[in-house]
Amino acid sequence: MIKFEKYKLKNGLTVILHPDKTSQLVAVNTLYKVGARNEEESKTGFAHLFEHLMFGGSENIPDFDTPLQERGGENNAFTNNDITNYYITIPASNIETAFWLESDRMLQLAFSQESLDVQKNVVKEEFKQRYLNQPYGDLWLELRPLAYKTHPYKWATIGKDLDHIEKATLTDVKDFFYKYYRPNNAVLVVSGNFEINSVKQLIEKWYSGIPAGEIVNSHITEEPPQTQRREKHIYRDVPLKYFTKTYPMVNRNHKDYVYYDLLSDVLSNGNASRFDRELIKTSKGFISADAFITGSYDNGLFILSARLTDKLSFEKAEEMLDEQINLLLKNGITDDELSRITNMNETSTVFNRTNILNKAMDLAFYEFLGDANLINDEYKAYQNVKKTDLMRVASNLFDSSRASVLKYDKIQKHA
Repeated sequence: MIKFEKYKLKNGLTVILHPDKTSQLVAVNTLYKVGARNEEESKTGFAHLFEHLMFGGSENIPDFDTPLQERGGENNAFTNNDITNYYITIPASNIETAFWLESDRMLQLAFSQESLDVQKNVVKEEFKQRYLNQPYGDLWLELRPLAYKTHPYKWATIGKDLDHIEKATLTDVKDFFYKYYRPNNAVLVVSGNFEINSVKQLIEKWYSGIPAGEIVNSHITEEPPQTQRREKHIYRDVPLKYFTKTYPMVNRNHKDYVYYDLLSDVLSNGNASRFDRELIKTSKGFISADAFITGSYDNGLFILSARLTDKLSFEKAEEMLDEQINLLLKNGITDDELSRITNMNETSTVFNRTNILNKAMDLAFYEFLGDANLINDEYKAYQNVKKTDLMRVASNLFDSSRASVLKYDKIQKHA
């Protein structure tokens, strides 16, 4: 059970405090409710661009990293399709430094054409290095628009087109900042060794004067039901063939989410999983075989993927993956499998929550989903799963007419 106190400042900032006296550190986590799903289709990649801009200096603090490092702190951030998250860990005695830094860049960034140009170049290089010049780097650039046709999940966090970042103006980024980077669109979580009353006073001191923004009511176009199989075959300079097959699944808040998550564990989590036993260890051409979910705020994807040797065709690989799915649907899940996956989940969760930063990020994310206490409720749900519910979800999930298949092939080189 994770115990915490939650309240709001007058400007709408949600604050969650979780004291943990077992650590000498404090984690300060700031989640902004903006990701790639909130972008305009003609201006994608902005949420990720802001992850970089937020380290380029704020109104009163031109250098973010140096004062933090001088006080023993570390920081980083990440962006995905749903959120942008910034975090600091610092010795408890220096917690005010974290509030000073984070509140100032929430107040106002040091907007300048020079800073924008620098970060645009950083993002463009990242796009080229990670997505265009690496084996399988453009996988999500290809897979997302295959699986989504309407919803903004159809583009990756890095953006749909590098040209969108190239054309970003100061006006564009200022508008984006003052729409989404406001206290009433953020969750501040403090986890670690601190006294609640003193931290409340510091938060009031540093954050209460930041003006609220307009309420963000972004209308997200819902993805229509998929009714027929989609397929795409691409050729790239890669060492191995790669196969993916996706099925639409429920959103992160849906009561059945835990069953989709555990189904993926049955198929591919650990040496005792079905894919590992029946596909990889049989040496029939599978180098790897995985099942995983995207866990998205809106309806996500259940994904089967595999790396293949040259001797195994895409058609045969899909047939063998489907065979494992059909055996699951026909024979059900064993008691041993259910025990294994629930125990693995419990071990992973308990281990994860020994870390103050993990707890801070989890509390922020569950609050983004609607209520920080879901961190406790969902844990209980994982411990109370029933085989009948797992099979009910499985029987609805694996519908061939809703599959999207991407075949990622090697370029044939001729002597």
